[in-house]
Amino acid sequence: MAKNFLEVFPTLNIAEPLKELLGLVQVDRVSASRDRSSLRIYLRSPRLIHKQNIFDLEKGIKAQLFPDKQLTVKIQETYRLSGQYTPKKLLDVYRDSLLLELKNYSIIEYTMFRKAQITFEGDDVMNLAVEDTMVNRDKTRELKRVLEKVFTERCGLPVEVRFSYVKPQNSFRRQQMEERWEQEAREAHGSLLAANSRDAKGSGEGAKRLSGGAKKGAEEGDLFIQAADGQPEGAPWEAIMAQASQESAEETVKDSASPASPKKTQLNRGRKGWGRDQGSSEEKKLSAKRSNNPDVLYGRDVEDDPIEIEKLEGEVGDLTVRGQILTMDSRELRSGKFILIFDVSDFTDTITVKMFVRPEIFGEVKEGLKAGMFVKVKGVTTIDKFDGELTLGSIMGIKKIDDFTSRRMDSSLEKRVELHCHTKMSDMDGVSDVKDIIKRAKKWGMPAVAVTDHGCVQAFPDANHALDKGDTFKVIYGVEGYLVDDTKQLVDNSKGQSFEDTFVVFDIETTGFSPKKNKIIEIGAVRVEDGKITDRFSTFVNPDVPIPFDIEKLTGINDAMVLPYPKIDVILPQFLEFVGDSVLVAHNAGFDVGFISHFAEELGLPFSPTVLDTVTMARLLLPNLNRYKLDTVAKALNISLENHHRAVDDAGATAEIFAAFVKLLRERDIVDLDGLNAQNAMDVETIRKLPTNHVIILAKNDVGRINLYRLVSWSHLEYYARRPRIPKSILNKYREGLIIGSACEAGELYQALLRGAPDTEIARLVNFYDYLEIQPLGNNAFMLRDEKSTVKTEEDLIELNKRIVELGAQFNKLVCATCDVHFLDPQDEVYRRIIMAGQGFKDSDDQAPLYLRTTEEMLEEFSYLGPDTCYQVVVTNTRKIAAMCEPIAPVRPDKCPPVIPDSDKTLTKICYDRAHEMYGEELPKIVVDRLERELHSIITNGFAVMYIIAQKLVWKSNEDGYLVGSRGSVGSSFVATMSGITEVNPLSPHYHCPKCRYYDFDSDEVKKFSGMAGCDMPDKNCPVCGTPLEKDGFDIPFETFLGFKGDKEPDIDLNFSGEYQSKAHDYTEVIFGKGQTFRAGTIGTLADKTAFGYVKKYYEERGTRKRNCEINRIVQGCVGVRRTTGQHPGGIIVLPLGEEIYSFTPVQHPANDMTTSTVTTHFDYHSIDHNLLKLDILGHDDPTMIRMLQDLTGIDPVKDIPLDSKEVMSLFQNTSALGITPEDIGGCPLGALGVPEFGTDFAMQMLLDTKPKYFSDLVRIAGLAHGTDVWLGNAQTLIQEGKATIQTAICTRDDIMVYLISRGMEEGLSFTIMESVRKGKGLKDEWAEEMTAHGVPDWYIWSCRKIKYMFPKAHAAAYVMMAWRIAYCKIFYPLAYYAAFFSIRASAFSYEIMCQGRDKLEYYLADYKKRADSLSKKEQDTLRDMRIVQEMYARGFEFVPIDIYRAKARSFQIIDGKLMPSLSSIDGLGEKAADAVVDAVKDGPFLSIEDFSSRTKVNGTLCTLMSDLGLLKELPKSNQLSLFDL
Repeated sequence: MAKNFLEVFPTLNIAEPLKELLGLVQVDRVSASRDRSSLRIYLRSPRLIHKQNIFDLEKGIKAQLFPDKQLTVKIQETYRLSGQYTPKKLLDVYRDSLLLELKNYSIIEYTMFRKAQITFEGDDVMNLAVEDTMVNRDKTRELKRVLEKVFTERCGLPVEVRFSYVKPQNSFRRQQMEERWEQEAREAHGSLLAANSRDAKGSGEGAKRLSGGAKKGAEEGDLFIQAADGQPEGAPWEAIMAQASQESAEETVKDSASPASPKKTQLNRGRKGWGRDQGSSEEKKLSAKRSNNPDVLYGRDVEDDPIEIEKLEGEVGDLTVRGQILTMDSRELRSGKFILIFDVSDFTDTITVKMFVRPEIFGEVKEGLKAGMFVKVKGVTTIDKFDGELTLGSIMGIKKIDDFTSRRMDSSLEKRVELHCHTKMSDMDGVSDVKDIIKRAKKWGMPAVAVTDHGCVQAFPDANHALDKGDTFKVIYGVEGYLVDDTKQLVDNSKGQSFEDTFVVFDIETTGFSPKKNKIIEIGAVRVEDGKITDRFSTFVNPDVPIPFDIEKLTGINDAMVLPYPKIDVILPQFLEFVGDSVLVAHNAGFDVGFISHFAEELGLPFSPTVLDTVTMARLLLPNLNRYKLDTVAKALNISLENHHRAVDDAGATAEIFAAFVKLLRERDIVDLDGLNAQNAMDVETIRKLPTNHVIILAKNDVGRINLYRLVSWSHLEYYARRPRIPKSILNKYREGLIIGSACEAGELYQALLRGAPDTEIARLVNFYDYLEIQPLGNNAFMLRDEKSTVKTEEDLIELNKRIVELGAQFNKLVCATCDVHFLDPQDEVYRRIIMAGQGFKDSDDQAPLYLRTTEEMLEEFSYLGPDTCYQVVVTNTRKIAAMCEPIAPVRPDKCPPVIPDSDKTLTKICYDRAHEMYGEELPKIVVDRLERELHSIITNGFAVMYIIAQKLVWKSNEDGYLVGSRGSVGSSFVATMSGITEVNPLSPHYHCPKCRYYDFDSDEVKKFSGMAGCDMPDKNCPVCGTPLEKDGFDIPFETFLGFKGDKEPDIDLNFSGEYQSKAHDYTEVIFGKGQTFRAGTIGTLADKTAFGYVKKYYEERGTRKRNCEINRIVQGCVGVRRTTGQHPGGIIVLPLGEEIYSFTPVQHPANDMTTSTVTTHFDYHSIDHNLLKLDILGHDDPTMIRMLQDLTGIDPVKDIPLDSKEVMSLFQNTSALGITPEDIGGCPLGALGVPEFGTDFAMQMLLDTKPKYFSDLVRIAGLAHGTDVWLGNAQTLIQEGKATIQTAICTRDDIMVYLISRGMEEGLSFTIMESVRKGKGLKDEWAEEMTAHGVPDWYIWSCRKIKYMFPKAHAAAYVMMAWRIAYCKIFYPLAYYAAFFSIRASAFSYEIMCQGRDKLEYYLADYKKRADSLSKKEQDTLRDMRIVQEMYARGFEFVPIDIYRAKARSFQIIDGKLMPSLSSIDGLGEKAADAVVDAVKDGPFLSIEDFSSRTKVNGTLCTLMSDLGLLKELPKSNQLSLFDL
């Protein structure tokens, strides 16, 4: 007895669409073979099931229900199809399944059937015209048997298959190949006959798939495709030919140096030779090689055939692999040997090679092996005991080989131009760097390439940098935009009809989406006159084709329902008669009218109605809806919609919607269709909801570039909704200088062709574009996998491309073939696959071949167009488009600083006024010379305006009570000091008198402190008036800032208080005017760590284990892909008055956040900082902390805090100034805890190592702390070895230039060396030689080579000055210091841990220190804050419990000599919640904990915690009184 499939297999996990289909399927029986090795399932279905689904079911049943059994599952399906089917109709819908089945059975029958021209005589005779070849003639009988069984027995449609033969149309190459194969086949015939007789009882793998591989099953007739009885003995010719062609192919592969299988693997062969790590007598030789072959890099020559790395499994002894060296690392072992570790990849997989090398030959081996080199390596596979991964060790030989990867080259005489390229800047889509794309195009000899990322142009600057000066190669700058059509009229073909006229509201149901390929199955309509329904029209239509299952599921209409009705040639005239001259109304009218128009044209019926679409009306009248589907609109208007997706019901609902819309229009005084069309202009919100299509926009010239930037900007700023949208009206308005292309399958034109749009619509679209685009078939093959797609075969894709070519000829438009490049080479698809999988794309494993193709590859791809047309679209037309585009620079090369009138005079006056104020009327020569030299450089190079801007910002901040700290090397400029931008005085140490203006720069006493700081000098009274002299100067050369020519771009970075930063940003608008300042944009890309997670997750989800070295290889192809955009924390870009920002860069919101008013540059700010001024207005804690200390103490941090305090200096030497001992604070030997720059364990260890005595020593230590590879392994080592001291070691970048000049080296070269070293670029050999020639010691040169990054001295000085002032308060105003520190710098302060007394704190401290190696980041921050609290307790200070009525939200307070913590210090009570408590207090006392929770929105858990801490002890739990309260 038959059962439903889902009842028989209830636990089977099946994809939802297939599950619904299987709900209709009956299982007639299930049988098993006697030995239980084979299971057969017999299905009966009223609906066709694609053969791929049958195959997947077989696999699924085996994998899910019998995972541990050696079992073959085979399904035999039979169909009971509706009367709509005939053999011809069956072939139309079942052809793909047949092809797949034949392909699995026999490639010969598959090829015959695929190439056959098939016609039908009547309903029961199928004629196949096949090529007249020996192979085909031999196979016709078998193919006839298969097809007749499928049609007759499986599908119940008897058919006779007949064959006719046509002359083969082979190419010359194909003919040669077949002649060669035939000759080889004849020679092999004798031996093959014997082989076939031995294998007569077996069957091929493909036959097994469909025949079940069991003789008994075949006898029972279980399956339709099986070996026919009575075959003649001996091998048929096609088998011989196939064998010959396979052998030929294998020879070809071998000739092309592809890896073959290795010879028999021999375990442990060669272990006692050169490869032994334990050391043999041969290893004692000083040479690393044991071969005369110059390609051998280590050990013996490697002659063995390599094995593919992906085939390595487990420890299988010695073997040979080949590949490219990806990474190299080495380190010295305690034994004195070296271990050399490198990853080798043959691009099927990667393996790590580990070899132990004796020190005598290590240098030779390491010198021979370089990353990027291709090698053969022979060794023994072992499981590494450290990471558990398979590695190659016991290396016997390494040999250099040629690059074996396929190298595609473009050898065409005339090269094509690629007009559609995506880079890593296409959001998580493109995976190729733009520089690599350009490099490849140039290598192939292409004259140009277009860069067209999705919605953005952020690859342009890098593309420009990829070209050398004078390079003739052309980069075409463009974008693949998201186009929305806001120009389409609300009413098509309006004749001014009134809403009181007659309208016919209709809806149709169809078998698919394309009028050219699908049929109408139902028409429903209602006639509306003066707002009232007066008549109805409803009928099914016999489509003369079977209705697809998904359509039946959607509409409920099946073949039985439509069979009794007439076909469209009868129904359509009746419908058009019903319509008459009425206006047609439909929901998404383009679809319904498109079908009617198509069939009317086919039948020769006139049809040119006025058409009104309720979707466009809904967008106008219901702008707040997110979607405009019929059910959504009906729901919004409270209109009932029953039996949705039935034409008559949908038409009725649409009529009610139309009536409601007419009422709304009349309320707006719109009474006719012309009036409705006048409302066509869409608002921004409506445009954001329109569907998007892709469009290619290329810039022809500089006008076009600016218009392109304008379009990109508006698409991000105004019209962004999930993607940046470009309205067609805006594109038309700014079309000058642009070339518009129709883009890919997601473009308007391609989509219109897919849905079978009317010719008038196609014509309108084609006329909009400057050129049309076609792409390789593989790009659009995804449509073949979509059951709902109207594209069913590759021939359909070809026809679409041919149609576009025809349209190009018809409308005189160029047609260009493009690749839609997303990666460079076919093998690079893995990177895009993994990134797409990481984003959740289910079809990520079905990657289209979106790689850059050569001219020959494209000519071969489009050969179906014919040689002339093919060459035209691939080469001629693409070069024509490229020729239309002028060479342009995407970023303006000119410098465009903002203009402030008389800024040079103003700056000069400010500087000299301040200089006279400090040094008197007669200025010292050193001051005048320095000012004149700097002002000359600054003014002549146009930098005066930058100084004035910075001066205005700093003065404004100081005026508002906030100090500003300078960053970077601006403190090297005396003009910056005199103009008040920085308080770092770069002159040499000197005295000056604040009263009589006496100064001393030149006395021997002063000169002793050259290179140090003025505050290092002893106190001294003025010899003229007796006033204590001020000590100043840090001895910093100006050239560090602007270079010796004064033309180095100045970078003035300023540290504003964090709480003042936004005000400083706003003040820039006051200075320059609204709309002239923009935040500096940044681009966030996929980082190594994230990419590693993507790759690892991808393979884990697919049950594949990859070694870390292979994951790392793939990661490198994924990193750098754009993820998001952002903004520099303090960067402001200033646009000069009179300039348009689009001339420099597009603009957008950071991360496309449409809720923010912040506007950033679209380009990364580094790309445009050479021509637009960038201000760094950064937020910092130090100025905020100093402002709080000033408020708490009343002291002036500049005037009242001396920089030569011995007590402050002692903090960096011991703890005495704090009145405590190291034992009181957990053994910390210094008092620097909590002092900026010096409070970390790392910095304090530096202090202990260097033993600073002077302020200038602290400046040098700050430089060391902020550098990279400057202290550890460098200066620290030199100081420990006694080669250098803190005064002579390289600590800041200025040290290098000053020292080299002092050794007599040329100033310009000294500056160049400093710049190279401080950027981590090291020393050129000739520089090192020059340094040696001038007496520079070797240790100094060694130190320069190690440095990766260096801090400027001026920056270090500014930081130390801020830190010193805070340290001063720590000693003399301790409670104020701790209040400020805990309020501003203590990011992990915990009231529960730290404010319950010293004993509880010590308990937690001990616990945290015990777990020091495993602490989380937050716990590490908590430990840091606990140590400061410990110090506070040790100094005798305490906390007072929080009073919820007096405590502040974020600031600690000094109350009665104790500290009251802030509310936000309570664990879990964030700053916003703390603010809410403070606000609630203003409304009066709390009645209860319940009242507290209600008014402050603090949750119950936190209320319980606060109660436990005693903070709510006065409050009852509830407002309600009980009897016991009375």
